[in-house]
Amino acid sequence: MENPLPPLAASVQRLRELVRGLDADQLESPSFDAGWTIADVLSHLGSGAVLLGRRLEAALAGVPLPDDVSQPVWDEWNAKSPQAQADDALAEDERLGKAFEAVGDEDRRRIEIPFGPVTLSFETAAALRLNEHALHTWDIEVMSDGGAGLPADAAAVIIDNLGMIGRFAAKPTGDEREVRVRTRDPLRHFTVRLTPVSAQLLEGDGGVEPDLELPAESFCRLVYGRLDPAHSPAVPANGEVLDLLRRVFPGV
Repeated sequence: MENPLPPLAASVQRLRELVRGLDADQLESPSFDAGWTIADVLSHLGSGAVLLGRRLEAALAGVPLPDDVSQPVWDEWNAKSPQAQADDALAEDERLGKAFEAVGDEDRRRIEIPFGPVTLSFETAAALRLNEHALHTWDIEVMSDGGAGLPADAAAVIIDNLGMIGRFAAKPTGDEREVRVRTRDPLRHFTVRLTPVSAQLLEGDGGVEPDLELPAESFCRLVYGRLDPAHSPAVPANGEVLDLLRRVFPGV
């Protein structure tokens, strides 16, 4: 996996440039994330930064984090005004980035960060923050730039975390088939395996020609439910295949 910290730092700066100077009406305008305003997206990123920062601190100290830590943070952020959500999200975003960068190499190899029933390595936790950050930044950017895509440096990391996301993002459609996908920039191979009651996203293509080929950033957005017809690249593929995969990945 590529080091997630440089593209995460770039995404933090990208978000700051996008939202700095937005007025109250703009903050309360819709984002791409259905039902969420731009301020809602920023609140989500801000509260997520607070919680991940606390998990990181606990992991470094070797102490457990209370099970009920999340709800009070969410309540606090939900009660903020849209402007405060925006301002505080940018501040917490920067604070978390500095906390990640401050962790030494030995601690990066040593610590495990708890996320509910699972624990993640330092690198995986940072990479998943990048996933969330880059996709939600796109949710904001695309409202003013319909041709926006994920940055190449972010996509190069996210593409290698899609297997983990696919475990809960992929939904059965009632079909029974396999769809093979090849991405470019970077080159990767995936298989979407469907049965009437299950859906899996697997790495690898078994050496056969793909049913769908598209940029890596677009496939990342597809798995996250963000490749609707209005925001898709022109791809040399049967439209039916892309429509099927949109149903498999309705959004997370």
